[in-house]
Amino acid sequence: MTTCTADKTRATILTDNMVGAGVHINAIGGDCPGKTELHRDILMRADIFVEHPPQTRVEGEIQQLAPDHPVTELWRVIAGRAPGRRSAAAITLFDSVGFAIEDFSALRYVRERLAATGLGQELDLVADPDDPRDLYGMLMRAAGPGMPQAFIQVC
Repeated sequence: MTTCTADKTRATILTDNMVGAGVHINAIGGDCPGKTELHRDILMRADIFVEHPPQTRVEGEIQQLAPDHPVTELWRVIAGRAPGRRSAAAITLFDSVGFAIEDFSALRYVRERLAATGLGQELDLVADPDDPRDLYGMLMRAAGPGMPQAFIQVC
């Protein structure tokens, strides 16, 4: 599950009853002091992984918790110095605050691990429009004449 909002208030996008056993949450919204997405009770049940604790405690979801609440730096898990998911029922949370190099590194690691399983599928997610100011036109051309108008409007 991924949350990605930019609301500058202490919003609750996910409540505790929405998160069951075994769920992993990527909290990647546009972080700043006072901006949250998750109810505090979710944090209390989760094993929390962060990029840079000093920044995350000010800008991330964990700003809702005591300054000494335990978190694990993600690099420690990747390097094999700390455990990641401890059980299939564990709730894990990656509280990201936008350090792009760590995000990219984590994504690359996951991609390499997934590629080794043969279960992944490549998707092209980068738009390459003829005219960057006309993304709707690009969608219309890609949809073609057989695409239902309702689908095009939703996209």
